[in-house]
Amino acid sequence: MTDWSRLSHAYGAAGDIPALLDRITAEPSRELWSDLWSALCHQGSVYTASFAALPWLAGTAAGGDREQAVDALVLAGAIVARADQCRGVDDVRSVYAPQIAALLTAVDGYRRTASDRADYIHLLEATLGFEGVVGWSEGLAWGLGSEEYVVSCPDCETDLFIVFGERGFFSSSEDHALADGGIATIETRALRPSPPADLDGIGRRLHDLALAEGQPEVAHALTYVFGHAACPDCGCDFAVAEQIAADW
Repeated sequence: MTDWSRLSHAYGAAGDIPALLDRITAEPSRELWSDLWSALCHQGSVYTASFAALPWLAGTAAGGDREQAVDALVLAGAIVARADQCRGVDDVRSVYAPQIAALLTAVDGYRRTASDRADYIHLLEATLGFEGVVGWSEGLAWGLGSEEYVVSCPDCETDLFIVFGERGFFSSSEDHALADGGIATIETRALRPSPPADLDGIGRRLHDLALAEGQPEVAHALTYVFGHAACPDCGCDFAVAEQIAADW
């Protein structure tokens, strides 16, 4: 029997997890999915017993309801991505290899047909989780979705906002959201995107996927994520993606 009691401190009594899965199956709602996130992926931490939910999540992802499938895929991606926090990670990927393979097949299909930008970004991150890509499987969506990363300057260690999107394309050591008078009143440095042809590694792969799957805005944003920035305080020039990775 699954040891759900290891999750009891995150979500009620030991028997609540199976009951919660049954309730979502019978009558899904945003509130119930939120409860499930809190139970299985509490405050960004994953408990060993959470992997026991992967068969249910894989089954839900294979169902005909797109909204439920996307929810299941994103949650499963977060759980699998954090497997390195748990002991016996190799055993986890081995034991649940059929479910992870099924989840990867499902996420590829839903990602290619995603029309919502936010859904697409989360599904892209989930893809990396199922594939075992370290770092970006946890650090892609929060910044790409909000069009902002916070990194440390590699020279003076000042916290910097890396902003790309509707608010502009710049770096700043000041919080533009709190600045009186907005962006025009703070010191910024323009970001320098990488030409798509110069991208390589994970940056090239993510960019090419987004472009091929009808997400040109995401592809464009990725040229800044994998581009360069300068610190307004000390002038240090650095690769944005390297600093994002350094803060993992």
